[in-house]
Amino acid sequence: MLDVAERAITPDSAEAVQAAVAEAGAAGRTLEVVGSGTKRSVGAVRSDDVLSLEKLRKVVDYQPEELVLTVQPGVRLADLEKLVDSEGQMLPFEPPHLAKLLGAKGRATIGGTVAANLSGPRRIRAGAARDHVLGFSGVTGRGEIFKAGGKVVKNVTGYDLGKLMAGSWGTLAVMTEITLKVLPAPRAEATLLLFGLPDARANEAMTAALGSAAEVSAAAHLPGYAAARPPLKAAMAVTAVRVEGFEASVAARAENLRALLRPFGRIERLDEAHSRDFWTPVREVEAFAKDPRPLWRVSVPPALGWELAEAVSGDVLYDWAGGLVWVLTEDPHVHAAARILGGHAQCWRGAGAAFPPLEPGLATLSGRVKAAFDPLGVLNPGRMS
Repeated sequence: MLDVAERAITPDSAEAVQAAVAEAGAAGRTLEVVGSGTKRSVGAVRSDDVLSLEKLRKVVDYQPEELVLTVQPGVRLADLEKLVDSEGQMLPFEPPHLAKLLGAKGRATIGGTVAANLSGPRRIRAGAARDHVLGFSGVTGRGEIFKAGGKVVKNVTGYDLGKLMAGSWGTLAVMTEITLKVLPAPRAEATLLLFGLPDARANEAMTAALGSAAEVSAAAHLPGYAAARPPLKAAMAVTAVRVEGFEASVAARAENLRALLRPFGRIERLDEAHSRDFWTPVREVEAFAKDPRPLWRVSVPPALGWELAEAVSGDVLYDWAGGLVWVLTEDPHVHAAARILGGHAQCWRGAGAAFPPLEPGLATLSGRVKAAFDPLGVLNPGRMS
């Protein structure tokens, strides 16, 4: 169900999307492109109409034996996860849903997830959402249907437009089909927990784990405030690392990690069921869901993540071994602090600018790309500016 009150244009085919975009361009009108509207709080879109993709929700082709899945963008993420799980497979980038975090009524779709290039804890091992887009079909802001990529891994000649679309937040084109690479789901997993570590020390522990031969698939640190909030309700900070794979391999690697991390303090191991229960709320940032303060999503080099909390006031939660920092703060200097550390920030909730201003060279390049795909500025105006 679309999380918008106003009337929306709801095409049910790629041709109908093309017609809607072409008509908007010809009439000098603009469109806000949404799936179910769960991420509308990110960026201030100033549009005349809403183009909803909620009717484009078919699974076009799924070949489990080839590890390839083609879907329309309106397919709900939860339904897609159930589908691949039924075949013993997974979306490798462990995408977050984040509807509860953002207070949205809708349910996350695969189109919005790819458009925002959202990845969960497994990103440090499997890569980002954009790394698993094999191809797509879409409609440019010019009202032209086009295709890029295909249905095999080694199919790119020239520009890899899938990587360009992932993270463009619907400002370049409207995706009407997406082909993804899926992978076999791990047979087993285990998580090791450390307790009471300050941020810098937790970063050392996560760095040591990632630098080992344990093939860690997730590493996160929840400082006191985040750890104390539901659902964890811990009495002190919690640092977690996860390993996945075959049972014997997981057992051996978990024990090696235990030995490596012993100097950092007491260690507890979560079994498979409790490990899964732990990582879902980390992925969904549930500890910050009901806090009214502005919410920031900051990407920085993992080794420097803890320094962000020293540069801005507020509360933080670290994922991706410190490379992804969720920040609750009234501090207006988050963009600047992230840039100093070699990263970038996005304001997901609150009064701050959603995306950082681009440096002149990047702004010029970005403008040229935008002009090539959407010269009239029809799609999601204001989303990334």
